[in-house]
Amino acid sequence: MIKLRKDVINLTLPILMEQLFVTLMGMINTMMAGHIGKEAVSAIGMIDSINNIFIAFFSALAVGGTVVVAQYIGQGNIKKANEATKQALYSSIGIALLITIIMALFRRPIIALLFGSAEKEVINDGLSYLGITLITYPLITVDLVSNGILRGAGDTKTPMKISIVMNILNVIFTWTFINGIKIGGKVLIHGMGVLGAALGIATARTIGAIVIITILLRGSRIVRLKKLREFKLNKELLRPIFGIGVPASVESILFNGGKLIMQVFIVDMGTIAMASNTITNSIANFINIPGNSLSTAATAMVGQYMGRGDEEGATKCLSYITKLSTVLLAIVGAASIVFSKHLALLFTSNMDIVNLSSKILIVNAFAIVVWSISFVLPAGLKGAGDARYTMVTSIIGMWLFRITLGYLLAITLKIGLIGIFLGMYIDWTVRGILYVIRFKSGKWKNHIVITRKSKCKELNNGY
Repeated sequence: MIKLRKDVINLTLPILMEQLFVTLMGMINTMMAGHIGKEAVSAIGMIDSINNIFIAFFSALAVGGTVVVAQYIGQGNIKKANEATKQALYSSIGIALLITIIMALFRRPIIALLFGSAEKEVINDGLSYLGITLITYPLITVDLVSNGILRGAGDTKTPMKISIVMNILNVIFTWTFINGIKIGGKVLIHGMGVLGAALGIATARTIGAIVIITILLRGSRIVRLKKLREFKLNKELLRPIFGIGVPASVESILFNGGKLIMQVFIVDMGTIAMASNTITNSIANFINIPGNSLSTAATAMVGQYMGRGDEEGATKCLSYITKLSTVLLAIVGAASIVFSKHLALLFTSNMDIVNLSSKILIVNAFAIVVWSISFVLPAGLKGAGDARYTMVTSIIGMWLFRITLGYLLAITLKIGLIGIFLGMYIDWTVRGILYVIRFKSGKWKNHIVITRKSKCKELNNGY
């Protein structure tokens, strides 16, 4: 048990630092947008509800590569891990390019369909923001897949370093492009407002993608991307990658599609509710850093245990990580009650927005104790290859509970934005109970992602 705790800490700490930095930089970006005006923060929040669907989709595709690489590493088959790296990366980039082209062609009718009731200024800012950020979808995919593969191989320090640098650059570029630069009365760069926020993110993502590809080409501690110009689809490797990635992606699309519908409900509530939702989610993401970090670690660690054929170790590992996440989130949630209003004031001086955000954060503090069984537990189940069950459960929770109850509470009973969040917390609880039942049944261990070998002769053939 002592070794397990040490392994969890060693793998999770770099992820925790990365998540802390990424979330903090995201909060700073939201703060900068908030000080442009409530229309700007509303537009960014509105468009990010679209962007986040695709980011989550690409992240879900990356899970397939993470699990397959983790299991090959657990098996000791470095050569196969490297081959899986290229297959996962290239196929995901191809999908991202296709989505980028489609979104570029249809972004105006999509925004009109989803958010047509928003104020005209919010719509115009949203079009500018989406027009730039959608171009970065392939770059996001490179980053997510590459970092997922490195984590699957047990290397969490490299993704941490890249993410920290990328997010520092993000804040620097975003601040520069939003506000502009003037020296001695001479304007060097004109302030571009919301467009500047999009350009800052795009510039940072471009640099991040270049860096991570360079590292993979040179070779990390374990995996290496070789012969970049040579590529041929390998069905043997793509089958397990997409066998996990596709269910996870379908889950992601339908789950985040449900969140987008909730965003449409919020748009009809007005700019105050839209801004409060964006700010509350930004703070909630910061509060939830321990949970997200342990969720990422659960996928990689369970994958490695299952690759070694150690089902008992996988069970103990996932149980420990889930319990640890629950305790940490309970502590952070309690602290957020005390500072809820102070946190909201960092983003805006509009007291209507501050008060609404504060109320939701207080409710969130009580609900967050069930987050781990809703997200950390299924992340571990995916590491074992149990992606279809998590997909079905997630869809049930979102569409039968979050959307239905969210609409009933927020719109029908006129509770407003708090009703949307209450529907979400009920969804967490229902899905969490279903995941606990699945975990205790042991059926999640019956999946074969890769062929297991008693001895692997390819241990040192990675380079």
